Amino acid sequence: MNQLSHLNHAGEANMVDVTDKAVTLRQARAEAYLSLNEHTLTLITEGKHPKGDVFAVARIAGIQAAKKTWDLIPLCHPLMLSKVEVVLTPLTDPSRIHIETLCRLSGQTGVEMEALTAASVAALTLYDMCKAVQKDMVIESIRLVEKQGGKSGDYQGKRYD
Repeated sequence: MNQLSHLNHAGEANMVDVTDKAVTLRQARAEAYLSLNEHTLTLITEGKHPKGDVFAVARIAGIQAAKKTWDLIPLCHPLMLSKVEVVLTPLTDPSRIHIETLCRLSGQTGVEMEALTAASVAALTLYDMCKAVQKDMVIESIRLVEKQGGKSGDYQGKRYD
């Protein structure tokens, strides 16, 4: 079994030293879903939600979260992201919102956590913006969809839709 890279020689949690790693292009996509009722989804898509443009706020929150991942997840490195994208797609039957994020950089460590954090915070922001209208929404299926680059190579998750 490979030694865990986030543990030092004494078995203590430790930030990985990436100094000697090559700078390469790295990219990750993540997704999440927010299940909500048809009425709430209609308020959002028709621009009639009492809190305004719910999608705009969630999109900005996701982008901001990706940039702050190192501040939220203790052993993540601060990264110079070159691209963060948050796409929010309303779906019907069942009524839900698909959140897909993309993070990209040229660097020494991956961006999976940034993509996952962006998807999570965008979902939480959608929930926060809509909780006055509906409290029984469900955030689900937060996952890494794919990653490219780095020592461990590319990863493509299974499609579940």
